[in-house]
Parts: sequence; C-alpha cells; structure tokens
Amino acid sequence: MAPLFSSIVLCSLLLGEAAAFYLPGVAPSSYSIGDRVPLTVNALTPSISRHDEQIHAVVSYDYYHPAFRFCRPEGGPERVRESLGSIIFGDRIQTSPFELHMGQNETCKMACQNGNFDERASKFVNSRIEQAYNINFLVDGLPAAELREDPLSHERFSSPGFPLGKVREDGTKILHNHWDIIIDYHKAGLRGEQYRVVGVLVQPQSYSGSKALEEGKADCATDSAPLTLNDAGETSALYTYSVYWRPSDTAWATRWDKYLHIIDPKIHWFSLINSTIFVIFLVGMVAAILLRALRKDIARYNRLENINLDDLSGTSAVDDDVQEDSGWKLVHGDVFRSPRYTLILSILLGNGAQLFVMTGVTVAFAMLGFLSPSNRGWLTSISLLLYTLFGCIGGYVSARVYKSFGGENWKLNIAATPIFVPGIVFGTFFLLNLFVWAKGSSGAVPFTTMLAIIAIWFVISVPLSVAGAWYGFKQPAYEPPTRVNQIPRQTLPVARSLRPLPSLLLTGILPFCAIFVELYFIMTSLWTSKIYYMFGFLFICYGLMVLTSACTTILLVYFLLCAEDYRWQWRAFFGAGMTGAYVFLNALGFWATRVSFGGLTGAVLYVGYSALISFMVFVLTGTIGFFAAYAFVYRIYGSIKVD
Repeated sequence: MAPLFSSIVLCSLLLGEAAAFYLPGVAPSSYSIGDRVPLTVNALTPSISRHDEQIHAVVSYDYYHPAFRFCRPEGGPERVRESLGSIIFGDRIQTSPFELHMGQNETCKMACQNGNFDERASKFVNSRIEQAYNINFLVDGLPAAELREDPLSHERFSSPGFPLGKVREDGTKILHNHWDIIIDYHKAGLRGEQYRVVGVLVQPQSYSGSKALEEGKADCATDSAPLTLNDAGETSALYTYSVYWRPSDTAWATRWDKYLHIIDPKIHWFSLINSTIFVIFLVGMVAAILLRALRKDIARYNRLENINLDDLSGTSAVDDDVQEDSGWKLVHGDVFRSPRYTLILSILLGNGAQLFVMTGVTVAFAMLGFLSPSNRGWLTSISLLLYTLFGCIGGYVSARVYKSFGGENWKLNIAATPIFVPGIVFGTFFLLNLFVWAKGSSGAVPFTTMLAIIAIWFVISVPLSVAGAWYGFKQPAYEPPTRVNQIPRQTLPVARSLRPLPSLLLTGILPFCAIFVELYFIMTSLWTSKIYYMFGFLFICYGLMVLTSACTTILLVYFLLCAEDYRWQWRAFFGAGMTGAYVFLNALGFWATRVSFGGLTGAVLYVGYSALISFMVFVLTGTIGFFAAYAFVYRIYGSIKVD
C-alpha cells in the first residue's frame, strides 16, 4: 500500500512541474460588418446584495419564467446545447429576440410589448429584486458583465451578470426594463474585414414612461420616473434595449482577462505564504522529533535484542543502563492486526484514492489552462469523467487493502466499491434536486440527465472498478514486517489528549487551516454563480493540505503507539478525515455570516450540498492520512529486530 500511495503522490507532483499557459478552449468566431451576432440568455442567479453584503437566495430561475414577462423570440426560445457540468450547475442557455449586428449601433429598440405584470407576478419579481438576482446574457459565448470598481485598488473590472433591479434606500423596488448593451470588438486580422467580440458590458436602466413606436422602435423616456411594480394591482412595462459597438485593442485570446479580477490579491499571497511557512515548520518539526526519537528508540530496541541473544548463548552480561522494552515496540505483535469493519474501511480507501487522483489531475489541468471558463461547465464535466475513468484505481486499491486485511468476502468488496460512496453522493444529490424541482427553479437537473449519469456510471465506471478489483485480488497481499499475535494485547488507558475526540479534533484542524482562505472564495463563487479561476493558488493549497494531513496523522499514530495503543487504522482515517467536519463547520459559519435567506428549501439545499462536499473531503483526507500512517508504521517496525 505504501508504494502505491507514493506513486500517486509522485504523479501529482510531476503534473505540477509543467509551466502554466492559457488555452481559450473554443475556436473564435469572426463576423463581417452587418452580420448578426447571437445573444443568448441564461438563468437568473442570486448574487451578493450590495445593501448588506449578504446572499439571500440559492436557487436560480429560468429566464423565460412567466412571472418575469421577458420577451420571447418568434416561434419560442430554443435550447442551446450544453455540457453535462453546465447542466448540473444550473445553466439553461436559450435563444433570445435581441438583434445584434456587428458594428451597427441601435438606439432604443423595442424587445416586445407583453410586459404587463399582475399582482402575483409583481410580488414574485419584487421578491427577486430584493434578493439581488442577476440577469445573465451571453454574446458570442462571452458573458455580459457589469462594470464595477475594486474598493481597494479602485481598478475597474467586469463582473459577469447585471442586476434585475435595485432597492432604494426607502425600500422601493425598481425594475430594470432597459438595457444599454456595449460590445467591444477587435479586428480579426491584418487582411479582410472580419471582427471578433472581445467584451460585453450592460448598463441597466429603468424608465416607466417608455412607449412603443412602429417597426420595432420605441420612445425611451429617459427623463421619466423609474419603473416600480404595483403589488396590489397591474403594471404595464415595456422592455427596450440599445446596442453600442466600440473598437478595442483587446486581443481575442485575452478577452477573459478583464473578468478574472482578484479583489485584494494580498489575501491569497499572505495566506499562501503563511500556510507554506507553517507546513515547512510542521514537516521540519515532525521530521526532527520523529527521527531523533525513532533513532534512539530503534537503537535501544536493537541493543536490547542483541543483549537478549547474547544472554541465550551465555556470553554477555546484562547492561544495567539498558532498560526493559517499553513504548511502541511492545505492540509489534498487534500493530498490523486487521481493524474492525475492514470491508467498509477498504471501500472508503478505494474511493478516497480515486478522489485523490481525480482532484489532483483536475486541479492541475485547470492550473495549466486546459479548463478555460470559455467552455462552460467543463471543469465539472472533466471531474466527473476523470472520476469515472479512475474507477479502476478505486477498485484496485480497495481490493488490495481488503486482501491485506485478510478479508474473505471479496465478491461483496468488488460490488460495493463502485456503489457505496457514489450511491451516497448520488442519492443525496437526487433528494436535494427534488427540493430544487419543487421550488420551480431552473437549476433542477432534468430526470433524463440523471438517467444519463447512472448509465455512464454503470457502463464505464463499474466495469473499470471491477477490472481493477479483479487485478488487485490477483496480486499478493502486503506482508507486514512483524508477525501478528494470535491473542490481541490488552490496551491501556491513554492520556486525555489521546482520547478519540480531542485527538481527532487536533489532527483535522491543521489541514483545514491550509485551505481555509481558498475555501472561502470557492464558497462565494459556488453560491453566487461567479467564476472561480485561481487554480494556481488552489493547486498549491491542495499540496499543502496533503502534506499537513500526512504529518499530523503520523504524529497522532506515533503518540498512540508510544501509549501502547495499536488500534491506529480507523483513528488515522478519522483523524485526517476530520478536515471534512471542519469544512462543514466552516460552511455553517459562512451561512451565519454571509447568507440570510429564509425558508425551508434554501436551508435544506445549503446544508445538504455543504454536507455532501464535506463528506467527499472526509473520504479524501482520511485516505491520505491512512496511507501516510501505514507507510510510517511499516517503516519503523521494519527497522527493528523482533523475535
């Protein structure tokens, strides 16, 4: 098991040595002057309220939800083909009635005349305005953004999405019914008159006095009062838009740079430097303490063994300075005893190894630029694909560990490895999806997509896992360096700090500290539908988490063995896996400080998805801790002489 884990770590580190570069991910589209440029619409998503810096909702809504009264294209909207990851994360991209022609400005163009809000629709839309929902347009695959200013550096950047409306200081809700669409374009080459879209900004406005004219034109009453929806009656509204084209020096390959803005990057660097120094100090301290203590222990144990052999031959006297055996050598006959519930532990370790490789490869690919935001949902799609293909690793690790534990129910191991943990994840996701569906959200994953995921799993991952398990069972079991006694040794009471709860809490807190800052930004991006792209920081934090999990678990196991407690297997797994519990507690803290939505559905979805993520972190870090502890135990007991 130790060589396998070492090879996995080595492969992930080698991936991190390559130089990073940017790949756009999609082929550019060029247009001539007057060509129609497609504008598609996506689901409305919640964002952080500017009023109180809180998140007030977690579900998204279809752009063509009847209550919004948004204009539809002739013949009805058509779905745009999306990736699996895009569908899972709630993207619902459709065609729109907006007409954009390359290089041709349009002023106050009417979208439609069907914006009549009744009492029910007005209440629904006003509630979404109060919850700070954003409208999402896509022009040539580029998200329409709102121009914002960094409060620290005062640098202006593009934030994807723009508000449905706004709330005045007196509490009045204003609906934006006019959009100024500003598009930056760049000449495709030195020859020809071909142009490419390199930027999209939207400035939403609200005009209550706009009137429709002939041939799709409208009279935008810019001097009229903002449009407010009457909760106690009907309100007439007219949706209009203007299009402005402006040349830009931005190259097509770098058009996403303006979206990838880091607010206060010093936080990331400060956290990264702190975590790196802390991990170096921790690794150095662990190495110094353990090497010094272990060298002394091993030398003493081997000296005692030589004296005992000399006594048997009658050629040596007893050295009064040498003490009797004590500490971790006393449990050499029990330290490799199979733990309880070996089947469950082997299944968790197999899935943890599968998650470890998938996470490392995915983050490395994203860091190298292969998973560009140009391809919506590709990060999730690639993650699912890699986890499916790495089923062979999960089956092999689970089978090899189970055989080394002396397990005999190999058929159940082969069948449960690709089903147990994925079944928990999929079952939880399916139940949470029912709440999303009941809420009427567009983020509900279609039932056909669910069936497709199940089909992919049983057609690809399960056979690969079975093949890996079959190969693992064909391999010889890992032989421990010491023999296992037939009768288990009685364990002694341990110190208070080594009791299960305190030791687990102390072991899990340090790996969590290595990922705390990045976890905050990931949570913010996840619940506000923003782009997360700081994969270089994430890759380093992932490596620091792996090192910290390994070091803290090794320390825990060493102290347990010195206390003559040989039941280290589950303790190592739960000790490092406690990082997942801290991730869940952090999610609850984020809920208490940054999220203020009411209602049962929002609470169930937030807690459910947070628990799901925490469970996967638990399996991942627990596996890292177990294999690190196994390699440590195997090494130290292989270095001493025993009968």
